[in-house]
Amino acid sequence: MDSKMKLPILLVALGFAAYSFTFVVYEWESAIKLRLGEIVATDYKPGLHFKIPGVNNIIKVDKRIQTLDSRPQRFLTIEKKDVIVDSFVKWRVTDLGQHFRSTGGSSMKAANLLSERINTSLRDEFGKRTIQDVVSGERGEIMGLLRKDADEKGATIGIEVVDVRVKQIDLPPEVSESVYNRMRAERDRVDRDLRAQGAEAAERIRSDADRQRVVILAEAYREAEQMRGEGDSKATEIYAKAFTRDPEFYAFYRSLDAYRKAFANGNNLMVLEPDSEFFRYFKDQNGNSQNGASQNGQSQNGQLQNIN
Repeated sequence: MDSKMKLPILLVALGFAAYSFTFVVYEWESAIKLRLGEIVATDYKPGLHFKIPGVNNIIKVDKRIQTLDSRPQRFLTIEKKDVIVDSFVKWRVTDLGQHFRSTGGSSMKAANLLSERINTSLRDEFGKRTIQDVVSGERGEIMGLLRKDADEKGATIGIEVVDVRVKQIDLPPEVSESVYNRMRAERDRVDRDLRAQGAEAAERIRSDADRQRVVILAEAYREAEQMRGEGDSKATEIYAKAFTRDPEFYAFYRSLDAYRKAFANGNNLMVLEPDSEFFRYFKDQNGNSQNGASQNGQSQNGQLQNIN
């Protein structure tokens, strides 16, 4: 065989030997070397490494964060009510040796084992709480406890649980109706309480406003009466001072005022004596009494006079 044919055969043999005696570990991988089924080494860095064909077996595992998105599961609350929980888990392999001993390096088997542990933790946590707690009140606390518990359980299969999240919590139709009715009754009760408090506050404000109104009116009336009394007193004082200067003029003014009020209506009937003091200024401009002036054919007392 000439040298030209030997060269390709040699290259093929070298390539086969390189492929058989070496293996490559990439940045996103972890590798474990087995010798006749026994773990030899697990701390391989990214790069080219050697093995013995037929003696060593290489198992590679993805060390990036994995997502386990399981199907929604039913769990019972402390009230023995069903809830449908949809959750997911973020995890990654941290202990390759333990992971291989527990799962044989199978990611699917690791996911199944982790799903079982997560469901057990969910069942335990939901069984301690009411529907209201798991739906609205304590979801953040539940997820924190789940992550811690799942991480502890995941360590038994060589994985670290990075996060546990509950995406959605649904109620079965038969539970939804009863929960809705209870929530509506609770809202109605709160509504009645708030309305009662509002009515009480309104009545209290109204009563206070009425009391203040009565007080204000009473004080205003008192002040008005005081001012009116002071005004009347001042007016009387002024009138007294004015009329005491000329008593005769005062008597004449009062008589004229009496005439004006008495004769305001032209149909008034008055029964008076002709020589009554009321008509003193009708007899004389000075108001002096004259005996002869009252005898003009009217001699009977109590005669009716029609004053128009």
